[in-house]
Amino acid sequence: MKPIIELAKKFKIKEKELFLYGKYIAKINPILTQPEKNKHLILVTATSPTPAGEGKTTTTIGLNDAINKIGKKCIAALREPSMGPVFGVKGGANGGGKAQIIPKDEINFHFTGDMHAITAANNLISACIDNNIYWGNSLNIDINKIIWKRVLDVNDRSLREIEVVINGKKNLKYKTGFDITVASELMAIFCLATSNEDLKNRIGRIIIAFTKDNKPIYVNDLEITNAVIKILTDAINPNVVQTLEGHLAVVHGGPFANIAHGCNSLFATKTALNLADYVVTEAGFASDLGAEKFLDIVCNVGNLSPSAIVIVTSTRSLKMHGGVEKENLKKENHDAVKLGIENLAAHIKNIKNFNIPFVVSITQLDISLQNEVKIVEEWLKNNDIIYSLNESFEKGSAGAIDLAKKVINLTNIKSNLTPIYDMKWSIEKKIDTICKKCYGAIGVEYSLEATKKIKELVDSQAFVCMAKTPASLTDDEKILVIDKPFKIHVKDLIVANGANFVIVMTGNIFRMPGLPKIPEANKM
Repeated sequence: MKPIIELAKKFKIKEKELFLYGKYIAKINPILTQPEKNKHLILVTATSPTPAGEGKTTTTIGLNDAINKIGKKCIAALREPSMGPVFGVKGGANGGGKAQIIPKDEINFHFTGDMHAITAANNLISACIDNNIYWGNSLNIDINKIIWKRVLDVNDRSLREIEVVINGKKNLKYKTGFDITVASELMAIFCLATSNEDLKNRIGRIIIAFTKDNKPIYVNDLEITNAVIKILTDAINPNVVQTLEGHLAVVHGGPFANIAHGCNSLFATKTALNLADYVVTEAGFASDLGAEKFLDIVCNVGNLSPSAIVIVTSTRSLKMHGGVEKENLKKENHDAVKLGIENLAAHIKNIKNFNIPFVVSITQLDISLQNEVKIVEEWLKNNDIIYSLNESFEKGSAGAIDLAKKVINLTNIKSNLTPIYDMKWSIEKKIDTICKKCYGAIGVEYSLEATKKIKELVDSQAFVCMAKTPASLTDDEKILVIDKPFKIHVKDLIVANGANFVIVMTGNIFRMPGLPKIPEANKM
C-alpha cells in the first residue's frame, strides 16, 4: 500500500485537506459545487444476483483501475460495507481477487466510525422521544403512534419486534423494533443531502411520531437537531482509500438497495466528480432496485446524469435464473443459461427506459465454462448489444481494459436521462409505473393497511423507494424463473419525510435482516 497522501497528489489534493486515519485512510472535506459538464459519471448495475453477488463491486474497482491505466483520471465512488452482510451472507464488500479496495479489514469493520455515528444519532432521537414521554409528554405524543425505530448495524432478527418500557409503574410502554442502520431514514438522508444546511433541514423534518389528535411530530419539535448534527460532524466527510493497484476510491455512506435507495453519498460522488474526469459508482443489487433508485432519486436530487451504464452479469447468475439450484451453479448447463438470458434481457430493457448508453460486462468466473459464455456472447451479438468480457478478478486492471475503452467510447455519446416517473404523479401511479416498467409486473395489489395509507398520499410530491427482494424481479424470492404473469404485493407504506420518499414495503421484505444458518461470522 502507498501512503494516501501520495495518491492524493495526483488529484491535486493537498495534505492539509486530508484528515488522516493512519497512513492509508483519510477523510476529505466534501467539494459540493456542481461538476463541470465535461466530467463523466459511470454507473455500474447488474442482472438479478445469486446470494454471492455477481462481481458488481469487483467490476467497479477493476474498471476504475483500467480507466486510470489507459491514461485517464478516474476515481471510484462506493458505499461503506455494513456489518450486516459482512457477518451474514456475503462477507466483505471490498471487491474481490485483484480488484479490491484496501485496507480490507478496516473498511469492512469499524472504518472511520461513520456507521457508528449514524447509529448513535438515530438512537439519540429514540431516547429523546421516550424521555419526553417520561417527563410529562409535553409534545402530546401518542405512545401507540411512535414510528421512529432504533437501529443496529448487525443482522439480528430477534430485534424486529421489541417492547420499550418507559415507566413500568405507570404502564408507559409500547411495541416497536429495530431496523438495520443501513435501512434507516437517517442513512438515506446522510446519503441524499446536498449540503450541510440541507442535511440539517432534512433531519429536522423527520416525522418521528403523531400526537393524540393525529398531527405529525418532527425531530425539530424535540429540539435536538443540533445535537444530532454534532454526532455526524466527522462522519459527513467522505472517506478516501485505495485500490490494490494504488488508485483512489471514495467510500461513503451505505444504504441497502432492497430496503433503502442503495447508493453512496452525494457528498462523495460530487467530491469525486470535482477531482477526477471520470467517476465509476455502483448502485446496489440489480437494475430493478439500485439503478432505478439512482436514476430516479439520486440523480434528481443531486442534479446528476450518468454518461454511461455498465450492466454486470455472469453465467452463474443466468443459470440460477434459469432454474438451477445454487449448489449446482458450478456445473455446466447450457439450457439454463439460455433460459436465464431472459433475466439479462429484462435488465437491459430497464436501462433502455432511461436513455443512457450502456455496455454489458460478463464476469469471467470459471475458465472451464467458456462455452456458456459463448452462448451469452452470441445472444448479445445477435441483438446488437455492446459487451465486454471482464477478467478483473483474475487480472486486475489488465482484465478490464477492453471494458474501459468501451465505456470511454460510450461517454462520448450524448445521453439523455429520462426518469421512469414524473414527480407530479400520485404515489400510486409512481408505484404502478415502477412495477410495470422495471419489474415486468401486470399490476399491483395493496393490503388494507397500504390501501388506507395510499389514499392519504395521492398528491404527495415525494419519490418512491421500493423495498423488494433482490433475488427476483417479482416480490417473491423463490420465483427465479418467471414463466407467467405476476403482480407486486404492497403490504405497507412508510413516509420518510426527511428523505422525501415513501418506502413501499412489498412481499416478505424486512428492514432488519436475519443471519443465515451458517453466517460468515462463523468462517472468520
